[in-house]
Amino acid sequence: MAVNLVNVENVSKVYGTRALLDGISLGVSEGDRIGVVGRNGDGKTTLIRMLAKLEDADSGRVTHSGGLRMGVLTQHDSLDPAATVRHEVIRDLADHEWAGNAKIRDVLTGLFGGLDLPGFPQGLDTVIGPLSGGERRRIALAKLLIDEQDLIVLDEPTNHLDVEGISWLARHLRERRSALVCVTHDRWFLDQVCTRMWDVQRGDVHEYEGGYSDYVFARAERERIAATEETKRQNLVRKELAWLRRGAPARTSKPRFRIEAANELIADVPPPRDSSELMKFASSRLGRTVFDLEDVTVQAGPKVLLKHITWHLGPGDRIGLVGVNGAGKTSLLRALADAARTEGETQPVAGRIAVGKTVKLAYLSQEVGELDPGLRVLEAVQQVRERVDLGKGREMTAGQLCETFGFNKDKQWTPVGDLSGGERRRLQILRLLMDEPNVLFLDEPTNDLDIETLTQLEDLLDGWPGSMIVISHDRFFVERTTDRVFALLGDAALRMLPRGIDEYIERRQRMEEAAAASAPAVAQKAAPEKSAADQRAAKKELQKIERQLDKAAEKEAKLHAQIADHATDFEKVAGLDAQLRELASEREELEMRWLELAEDA
Repeated sequence: MAVNLVNVENVSKVYGTRALLDGISLGVSEGDRIGVVGRNGDGKTTLIRMLAKLEDADSGRVTHSGGLRMGVLTQHDSLDPAATVRHEVIRDLADHEWAGNAKIRDVLTGLFGGLDLPGFPQGLDTVIGPLSGGERRRIALAKLLIDEQDLIVLDEPTNHLDVEGISWLARHLRERRSALVCVTHDRWFLDQVCTRMWDVQRGDVHEYEGGYSDYVFARAERERIAATEETKRQNLVRKELAWLRRGAPARTSKPRFRIEAANELIADVPPPRDSSELMKFASSRLGRTVFDLEDVTVQAGPKVLLKHITWHLGPGDRIGLVGVNGAGKTSLLRALADAARTEGETQPVAGRIAVGKTVKLAYLSQEVGELDPGLRVLEAVQQVRERVDLGKGREMTAGQLCETFGFNKDKQWTPVGDLSGGERRRLQILRLLMDEPNVLFLDEPTNDLDIETLTQLEDLLDGWPGSMIVISHDRFFVERTTDRVFALLGDAALRMLPRGIDEYIERRQRMEEAAAASAPAVAQKAAPEKSAADQRAAKKELQKIERQLDKAAEKEAKLHAQIADHATDFEKVAGLDAQLRELASEREELEMRWLELAEDA
């Protein structure tokens, strides 16, 4: 029988006049893998902070089992800015100790792309202070995953990870024995990792068995049973279920819901998009040419990112763009945007980009554009225009579009300066669509958006007639909104992937395996073959060095104890400190020699 790790009993939490959580009772047991979903602001983060005892409840109680080992990743790390990555993640382990630990090697490779932390200026010895928020977050996640826990609590763990990093993290968490509670808007990740769902809504938490796909079905079924008229049945949940059942297969390898019931529920739901109709309308708005690239080279400063690219983006094309960080995804969009902004006058360093005469581009960058903080939400939208034509006879007022994006009538009169990051992101997308573009570039559009808002955005894009390029680490969003996937694999080329992101992950794995296989081969060519006698001698010396390292560690512990005993005798402490530094230097030499011998042995 599974041991109960955490109990949440009749817990309530009020902010101002609003009850975020109202009399919630939940439990987490050994082996549980729980995904937490809900709208931004409905209390997901508050729930898991109280679960982890990082925040007190107003009433009720949270109890942990005795000796519970828990690791928590919050949205704000507690890393020491003066420390190095090595100190925070690996602590004081010697190189030969951590390098010989398969778990540590797996975490470093999975989250950073290699044991030497490529991309960090001094590798493991990089000081944390100057690093970006995304880099710090990966360090905090690595620190957590290297330890052993009974329960892991993660708040948006996929933020700042690329497609490969998210795929690795899903595999890693599946293979761990720890229980898991995870808040994320990444639906692919939820399906891969979770076996239960908590849906936080209006002060309550609804529990569902299974991953995200199972949760969508159960929620749709519940709403179907409760519905009293046909209009209640025509909802976004059923549309998303239709996508899950008809779209890319194997969202869950063993779905728990009955296939027959799911098929019956979506029998009258049309496909998400009428592609031929949208293509026809897009052609009438855009003509034949949107963007034509001929032998184009793209640079970022002195670095060449793409070489000799010939590519055609036509009317109605919906493209997903994936690739390794730094491969040039955003730089490619910027080159296209610069050419469109100057009507073809601004060109890349080599080759030519032809821009259609009727192109009206909207570019959602990763940076949230600044707006007058004193403007109300509705005023910020009306600044662009009062009504928007969504094609196929659909038209919306600024207020209606605000409602679609989760800004109810009260929220529409909130000053922009009072909005959260996710709400500002929603407003930014809304203003772009309000301007009636016929070409959309979306660079990480899912950042800070909750699942419900993502579903609404996908529904809106389903009927949007135009050409679109999406860069996103959210696999679900890319597969849901685009028809073809192109990849930048870091070799300055652009490739179409017929099988989409699954093919991208496979190609990247093959590239890494080939690189790993070639590295020893190159080293073997360079170094002479070691004889059996040499190998025996190396093993003997390795054992000797390991004994010396153990003795050095004992001496080091004694010196630290003596320093503590004579803390007020500065002359004595100075002498002991000099011995400690000398010992550290000797230990470093021994460790370097150990690593050299390990190759020979």
